[in-house]
Amino acid sequence: MALSREIMGISLTDRSSLPGCGFGRKNPFPTTTPVGSRRKKVVRIAVAAVSEDLVKSASVSASSSAAFVVPGSSDGSKFKVRVVVTVRQKKKEDLKERIAKQVDAMADMIGRNVVLQLVSTEIDPKTKGPKKSNEAVLRDWSKKTKLKAERVHYTTEFTVGADFGIPGAITVVNKHQNEFFLETMMVEGFASGPVHFPCNSWVQASKDHPGKRIFFSNKPYLPSETPAGLKAMREEELRNQRGDGKGVRKLSDRIYDFDVYNDLGNPDRGIDFVRPTLGGPEIPYPRRCRTGRAPMDTDINAESRVEKPLPIYVPRDEQFEEIKQDTFSFGRLKAVLHNLLPFMKASISNNHDIKAFSDIDALYKEGLLLKLELKDELLQKLPFPNLARESSQGLLTYDTPMIVSKDKFAWLRDDEFARQAIAGVNPVCIERLTVFPPESKLDPEIYGDVSSALKEEQIIGHLHGMTVQQAIDENKLFIVDHHDTYLPFLDRINALDGRKSYATRTIYFLTPHGTLKPIAIELSLPPQGPSSRSKRVVTPAIDATTNWMWQLAKAHVHANDAGVHQLVNHWLRTHACLEPFILAAHRQLSTMHPLYKLLDPHMRYTLEINVLARQNLINADGVIEACFTPDRYCMEISAAAYKNFWRFDKEDLHSDLIRRGMAVPDPTQPHGLKLVLEDYPYAMDGLLVWSAIENWVRTYVGYYYPSSIVVSNDRELQAWYGESVNVGHADLRHAEWWPQLATPEDLVSILTRLIWLASAQHAALNFGQYPYAGFVPNRPPLMRRLIPHEGDPDHDNFVADPQKYYLCALPSLLQATKFMAVVDNLSTHSPDEEYLGERQQSSTWTADGDMVEAFFEFSAEVRRVEKEIERRNTDPKLRNRCGAGVIPYELLAPSSEPGVTCRGVPNSVSI
Repeated sequence: MALSREIMGISLTDRSSLPGCGFGRKNPFPTTTPVGSRRKKVVRIAVAAVSEDLVKSASVSASSSAAFVVPGSSDGSKFKVRVVVTVRQKKKEDLKERIAKQVDAMADMIGRNVVLQLVSTEIDPKTKGPKKSNEAVLRDWSKKTKLKAERVHYTTEFTVGADFGIPGAITVVNKHQNEFFLETMMVEGFASGPVHFPCNSWVQASKDHPGKRIFFSNKPYLPSETPAGLKAMREEELRNQRGDGKGVRKLSDRIYDFDVYNDLGNPDRGIDFVRPTLGGPEIPYPRRCRTGRAPMDTDINAESRVEKPLPIYVPRDEQFEEIKQDTFSFGRLKAVLHNLLPFMKASISNNHDIKAFSDIDALYKEGLLLKLELKDELLQKLPFPNLARESSQGLLTYDTPMIVSKDKFAWLRDDEFARQAIAGVNPVCIERLTVFPPESKLDPEIYGDVSSALKEEQIIGHLHGMTVQQAIDENKLFIVDHHDTYLPFLDRINALDGRKSYATRTIYFLTPHGTLKPIAIELSLPPQGPSSRSKRVVTPAIDATTNWMWQLAKAHVHANDAGVHQLVNHWLRTHACLEPFILAAHRQLSTMHPLYKLLDPHMRYTLEINVLARQNLINADGVIEACFTPDRYCMEISAAAYKNFWRFDKEDLHSDLIRRGMAVPDPTQPHGLKLVLEDYPYAMDGLLVWSAIENWVRTYVGYYYPSSIVVSNDRELQAWYGESVNVGHADLRHAEWWPQLATPEDLVSILTRLIWLASAQHAALNFGQYPYAGFVPNRPPLMRRLIPHEGDPDHDNFVADPQKYYLCALPSLLQATKFMAVVDNLSTHSPDEEYLGERQQSSTWTADGDMVEAFFEFSAEVRRVEKEIERRNTDPKLRNRCGAGVIPYELLAPSSEPGVTCRGVPNSVSI
């Protein structure tokens, strides 16, 4: 904040309290007209965001604008400029790296250095190429080798002519053995002031990657505005990142390319590990990052697997930084899945059922191993003895999930069951019911009778005196419908060992208090004949037996919802479908492009987390198959949703709410929508966040694209969007619903949608997983038993001991703990998380000062949104987020501390 005060003359905190610090059209908070609505040619002098000691030197340089004249050139024809280079050091180095570091220190003294060259924006009339400085080496590399600081600053000097012009690029050659992380560079000595180069990239050794690395200054240019001296370098850098589509990628590469999902199975292990390729005419799916690995021995169309702990290729700059890697690696995911569970599977039965609710409670008090009665001496055989010793009283105790932290029995109540449909971890499935009974879109010639078994007499007693049609007309009935998602797969799922499922529909009624209550659950199985009992409707309990049937029915609904949440809404819609846009951005948008600078923080870590998912989560016999009802058919369900449901034009919040009937257009409302269900926390808060993002994007786009002609003529922009659609989403490229990109408003809509999906939508679907699903009975990820009919072999057992039957229908203790470990890890914020309204080098990410100012205004708007969310969570009239034991809705509150917090909106899909 000291930097922003020095740059702008006022701190961000101070500015947020002044009039004019917000921007937007339909905004619930009083604001003024946005800045930067017209692009201006403004020269800004910024201060380096590298370190306090460099701020002083930059300030002196900027104020004096003095350059050191080279001796012998008294006419000032040549002068020297200084470059300050900031390198971020690795916190941990293996033996090979430490040895190479010492070798580099010695080699540096004999001329194997890091070599820089300054490149002008202007053309040299003699060479017809860009004007260039002399080459210079970084000073004192060997002397600073032993420094333990996180960042080390190096300097060098260039000699340039008086007619050199403005520096636009710096080339870097690393003649050392080790790679290094180049964070920033700053050039001092030009009359125009310091020139900043945000780099944030790994520079590889030239022995591995010959050629010069190119880093451009923070001045953004549309392709048509690229200075003559930088045009060829701009094209060269993009060509390097596209690669040639051939060969196996090395871990040090920075090449972005597309491929299908042909690496999820492992046919070399046997038929049980065969999985279909996702992507192509048979099974449409988005594309993922290409690795180029060799095919399997038994299937040339399947790419060979790389198993943990070996890494899968992802472009070097997309890999987790160390603090993120530590958070991910040392979480319970690694401890439980990679070390503990294989040992326990050999020590106890796989059928270790939950015998009582106290078994689950013990996981938060005693720990897993003590609960399973494993001896202390066995703990010492685990591959992490320190952890074992510390946990001899119960290894791996889990934090108590929020759902049972204040009200241990909240999860049993119908009102809480319904509340989670609009304020839980999957609030994007609920729809307004418009037709009764509900209708299926499945083909009855393929799937048999798909009509609903719901009848008016089954629910009319819960409608407060209304008929069903009256309740529909007055927007009182809602539905969560997973029927069509599951029915095509049920025969195969229910044939699996330990998996049982229905195709579910759940009907909710809106009470006069603004809360929902479930009034019927339809459970369907594929029809087996004219007399088969393939459909049943369960309604709220009237006695002890129906109470347990109702609880089992709700558990099946939650299991279905957990699968749709994870496979469709979370993985498909925010992870997989964004990856093509990210790959295309790196391939088609120069780092000089204004839109690359806008999107950059929203692409962080996404490719890496998707790679890790392919390796360990969504692969054959991976975590998702092990933990969710569809098992080996999980990704086929995801692919079916992509083919039949996903539409990019409906992925914005407004369109999604309207599609589900949860809102209607209303220009008199602050966000142009009227919510049908007024106390809908996800939608209420989402509209605030969406508006803040949209206003920021509109300001930014308006600054660079004053007309449709500029949009149409931007070849990099059009190439990015075209490749995202035609290559990244090739299987759906002919769909008529793809938005056009012809006007600035088209661009605002597309960019806002992408930023929303990467930040707020992903946060709403991800960071509540452990708080809600960490207590498995509240949200079981799979079910192992159906609900018995009278006369079924299991019916007598159910009546004799319904609690035992219920617990045996839930995941086993091992399945539960594995799932808990996964969602605990996925719900955790890393200490290096960047949240909405934040970004690296916040004052120097762009040289356009108006956009720096606009970003600070966006940050202030995000903070106001957060305060409004806090206010709503204390409003007793909003019963779906405030009340005795009710979890406040904070999943769209932008900021968070590290850890599992059930709040926070990171900029990107980073976990």
